[in-house]
Amino acid sequence: MSREIVAGVDGSPESLAAADWAAREALHRGLPLRLAHAWRWEPLDLPLVQDRADQDHVADAVVREAEATIAGRYPGLALSAEVIGDTPVAALLGTEEHAEMLVIGSRGHGAVTGFLLGSYGQQIIAGATRPVVAVRSRDGEPAEPPTGHVLVGQLGSPEDSAAALGFAFETAAARGASVRAVRAWSLPPLFAYSPLSMRLADDAGGLVPYEEKALSDALAPWRERYPDVPVTEHVELGSAGQVLLSASGAAQLLVVGRRAKRGAVGPRIGSVAHAALHLAPCPVAVVPQG
Repeated sequence: MSREIVAGVDGSPESLAAADWAAREALHRGLPLRLAHAWRWEPLDLPLVQDRADQDHVADAVVREAEATIAGRYPGLALSAEVIGDTPVAALLGTEEHAEMLVIGSRGHGAVTGFLLGSYGQQIIAGATRPVVAVRSRDGEPAEPPTGHVLVGQLGSPEDSAAALGFAFETAAARGASVRAVRAWSLPPLFAYSPLSMRLADDAGGLVPYEEKALSDALAPWRERYPDVPVTEHVELGSAGQVLLSASGAAQLLVVGRRAKRGAVGPRIGSVAHAALHLAPCPVAVVPQG
């Protein structure tokens, strides 16, 4: 099955930054890039002039302008662009069958400002079955250092973090970059650890060596699969979100896993992914757990 990278565009500087990042990632991976703009005709019951042909033209102009910009910057890229007649969430999620990843723009810091396509960004991230990369803008360019490592958070068991680790190693291999894997841990309340886990920690020489071994064990199969990718390991006491954010300053990409949750106001993502998306200075890839 052919694969592609899909970037959502809406005419904003943030979406152009997302398309630019996606174009470079497509070249790294040897994949085509597909630009998608969601627009659906929904006439309003208002005394306004509503010309569908004019609005169709505006929607087409949005995606064609983005296509021309990206084609001019990356002439060797296999590129396509289209207007999808659906809501933003359904339009982008509907491209997942052939998508390696979805790329959207981020409007920066804050818990309410949202991402590309307004408040739909979190719904896209929470509902996607493919990795979603949120790219922050700097005058239409991705806020991404030209060099640096791929930073990935390793949480829980090796199975819990396998998808995020796999994406991080694959991305680093395609870019010729290194991986920095971070595992955060906290002192548990009394009896919070099971007797078995406490015995394993004692066997490992204490809680810190136990956490270091857990990280090393989770990385082992990916080191074997990608032997040419340099890896550094970091274990730190603290909350996962804070530890990852403190390590993200020199990263060219931060990768976190997520398990979608349902809330009273719709789909929600975990606290670690939420903190990374709103506060990390670099692009953030949110990878659904298998």
